[in-house]
Amino acid sequence: MEKDKIITIVNDFLVNEFEVDRDDIANDANLKETLGLDSLDYIDMVVIIESNFGVKLGEADFKQIVTFDDFYDTIEQKISEKTA
Repeated sequence: MEKDKIITIVNDFLVNEFEVDRDDIANDANLKETLGLDSLDYIDMVVIIESNFGVKLGEADFKQIVTFDDFYDTIEQKISEKTA
């Protein structure tokens, strides 16, 4: 899957499901600070990612994610690993 498509899907569900202002989403912005999600929100996010992309992110994955770009890259990597 192209990274641009991943970004579009992720940004759309962040806006629609987590009520994030689209203007706050920037590649270099801090994901956790911008989203302000609690642990239950992260569980919801894992479910949404799995339903949209067919991959699952774990706690270790989220520990490595700092920016939105890291988030997109992690999803892209998981998709690549799954299809390899």
